[in-house]
Amino acid sequence: MRTSSNPAFRNLPTSPGGYARFGPAGGAPAGMAGAGGMFGGGGSPMPTAAADDRPLTVDDVVQKTALNVVLALAVGVATAWSGIYVLGLLGFVVGLVLALIIIFKQSTNKWLVLGYSAFEGMALGAITGVFQNLATSPGGSSFAGIGVQAVLGTLGVFIGMLVVYKTGAIRVTPRLTKMVIGAAIGVIVLMLANLVAGFFVPGGMGLRDGGTLAIIFSLVCIAIGAFMLMLDFDQADQAVKAGVPARFAWYLAFGFMTTLVWLYIEILRLLSYFRE
Repeated sequence: MRTSSNPAFRNLPTSPGGYARFGPAGGAPAGMAGAGGMFGGGGSPMPTAAADDRPLTVDDVVQKTALNVVLALAVGVATAWSGIYVLGLLGFVVGLVLALIIIFKQSTNKWLVLGYSAFEGMALGAITGVFQNLATSPGGSSFAGIGVQAVLGTLGVFIGMLVVYKTGAIRVTPRLTKMVIGAAIGVIVLMLANLVAGFFVPGGMGLRDGGTLAIIFSLVCIAIGAFMLMLDFDQADQAVKAGVPARFAWYLAFGFMTTLVWLYIEILRLLSYFRE
């Protein structure tokens, strides 16, 4: 079975033929891929589904994902307009903690997922608010409306990759999955190396200084995020076809949110480079 580059989707119940078919009550629990880190593997048990837990549907995934996106947008807009941008740090820290809890505990608790979306929305809203504040300062008008453009850009990538996936223009194969996961690990390593280098050399490795290399790097990150969405669509599609319990819609929504958050940040960063 193909595995996703998204750490959340690596925890969905699996079996040799795809997603696990949950048997009658009292049956052996299905195995599932654990998240031993950002792209880790491993195995851990998944409790057998309750007998009355209905199968997952596409509507479940769409509704839960849409709810989380709307929540993140609402909190983000409120944070941006509040001017209390220090909330961004709180949002990132709490969002990371909630993400780790959801991934490692393999939780389908809707309040944890909604909490993650709310705090990430707070973090992204604070970042966007900083740019908007620059837009109102002398000489900073070039940043006006950058948040709206980043949202539209993220939505455009999401819709575009959904169309590509549904039309079969690009098929999700084990080889593609390995390439996307490898590329994602590579850019994360480069990000960390650039961060460390920044402590010793101004601008670090030049991956985030707004220059030509930084623009190329952001484009690569956006491309990888787009292909991660394709893998996520495939995982959700397999989950629906396999009839996993409906509660996993929250887990799938969380997985989509992690990818969308990354895409938004990279698109916002790229737009800022072109406007400087």
